[in-house]
Amino acid sequence: MLTYQQAQQLILARARSFGSEVIDINHVQGLVLAETVVADRDYPPFNRSAMDGYALMFSDYQKGIRDYQVIETIFAGQFHHATLETAQCYKIMTGAAVPDPADMVVRREDTIEQNNAVVLKAVNSSQYQHISLRGEDLKALDVVISDSRLCNPAVISLMAALGKSAVAVKKQPHIGLFTTGNEVKPIDYPLNPVQIRNSNRYLLTALLKNWNIEPQIIQHIPDDKEQMHSVLEKAMDLDIIILSGGVSAGDADFVPEVMEGLAVKQLFHKVSIKPGKPFWCGELKSGGLVFALPGNPFSCQVTFTLFINPYLHACFGLPEVTMQELPLLNARSKKSILDEFFPVRIHRPQPALETVFFNGSGDIRAGLHADGLAIHPAAIKTLADGAFVNFIPFTFL
Repeated sequence: MLTYQQAQQLILARARSFGSEVIDINHVQGLVLAETVVADRDYPPFNRSAMDGYALMFSDYQKGIRDYQVIETIFAGQFHHATLETAQCYKIMTGAAVPDPADMVVRREDTIEQNNAVVLKAVNSSQYQHISLRGEDLKALDVVISDSRLCNPAVISLMAALGKSAVAVKKQPHIGLFTTGNEVKPIDYPLNPVQIRNSNRYLLTALLKNWNIEPQIIQHIPDDKEQMHSVLEKAMDLDIIILSGGVSAGDADFVPEVMEGLAVKQLFHKVSIKPGKPFWCGELKSGGLVFALPGNPFSCQVTFTLFINPYLHACFGLPEVTMQELPLLNARSKKSILDEFFPVRIHRPQPALETVFFNGSGDIRAGLHADGLAIHPAAIKTLADGAFVNFIPFTFL
């Protein structure tokens, strides 16, 4: 049986791009850049006043001139008209272009203005003070944003400032999401005492929405081998197939057998983890992957976090999410010889991990108050209070 690290490596070795497309900047939130963005011009594109005040020549100031005539007022976005001469200045607003030969700005509060004349108070001044010089932030054609960067509000704002109205982004994968089980019913179905609601459908669609991914197919399949084969046969051209349930050792767990019948290459079945041990993964003829997750909701969330999230990161070319080492506030013992993943919340102000109680992987409350997963390594029977453990956050982007 593979360790979770070995299983991850098999999966990551098959990461591949889903292509790219150019779309309107209004629709790139949460998508991944597929181009390198460069500056279209110098930034600032002109010498820009950083203050409301008066623009004058530093050479006048060095000569001891402290009384100036205001010859023009310049607002942001406005060209100047008058040419500056000795003992003259412009009244200027924050963000406005500072015309040559003006090369310093004196703050308004450091002056006395009266009847289009201004007197400088006793202040220390220097050339280019309160001026953002042309190109000091960026030069034309400087690389501003590298590709494989997630489009968040800061990135989108910057691209808009650079004039990028259309952006090349990496395409989202075409995904089929299938839940299984005769006992699993729609959430508004009148249940009998031995039936359960299909929470995994909503768990998995929500986890995919973290990536801005909407599955092309969402369907429930009963425990029927022929019907499962018929449904999944139509999904073989997708980039990713995700199933929940049907992968354990029961008489109705048909997923491995059906996948074999559909010529899906099995990469592995079962991983030495708890919860999530029955996890199955296979490779489609097209190069896409099939992820068959256990049916218990928390097992489903754990295996998605351990295997599907890293795969999507790699496919999009995003940096690998590294685990943090944080101290555990509660001692913990285990009986299994598997790597165990248990829900934890981050305790503040000094980051530490607090165990979230849950009653096994079938407990529908297991992930409710958790910020992520901590790892109890297979070789360690008891984690002492204060022991450092690896932490995998649920929030990863």
